[in-house]
Amino acid sequence: MNKKQKINMKNIGILGSGIVATTLAEGFIKHGYSVCLGTGHPEKLESWKAQQGGKATIGSFADAAKFGALLVLAVKGSAAIVVLESAGRENLKDKTIIDTSNPIEAAPPVNGVLKFFTNINESLMEQLQMAYPEANFVKGYNSVGAPLMVNPDFGGTKPTMFICGNNAQAKNEVAEINTLFGFDTEDMGTAEAARAIEPLCMLWCITGFTTNKWDGHAFKLLRR
Repeated sequence: MNKKQKINMKNIGILGSGIVATTLAEGFIKHGYSVCLGTGHPEKLESWKAQQGGKATIGSFADAAKFGALLVLAVKGSAAIVVLESAGRENLKDKTIIDTSNPIEAAPPVNGVLKFFTNINESLMEQLQMAYPEANFVKGYNSVGAPLMVNPDFGGTKPTMFICGNNAQAKNEVAEINTLFGFDTEDMGTAEAARAIEPLCMLWCITGFTTNKWDGHAFKLLRR
């Protein structure tokens, strides 16, 4: 069995049911995974589930966390801790969790610039990792829009997915997913690097807020 086959056999639990959650779920299904979406409102996803060819199930946050060998946290930053609590500590233990959340304040942007409820010296992901030290959080998919999260077309140029986390094996898993989803990976180090990665969301969103165009730009790290 080759490496790609091993990846594709994994079950994915997605904590969330918004556009990021469903977009990533469809991406995983496209690449051969089975997915369970955890939500507090399963009735809202019945029509979406019916379109997924039997590869998706809907359940509680705990159901999704149990199901997934790898998890995706795809909720508002302000809800992240509550959702993880609902998922259950035992269901998160030793699992890779792709943390897509951003600490966006419930306030309008100022000239296109969002406000965060964290400060520059502590990220949301660090808070989550501290609260659940037995899980392996990896920051990712927080600084690009949902329409560009799975195999985006930039004329042959792969955008960069910046990641960080404390567990090397977990980051390797996420890097493999990034490759499947059409991204180059830049590993920026341990969880503290989320202090720099999370604000990329602010930078990415400025163009959207000021031009009302949300599906034509992504970050690329250039090297020579």
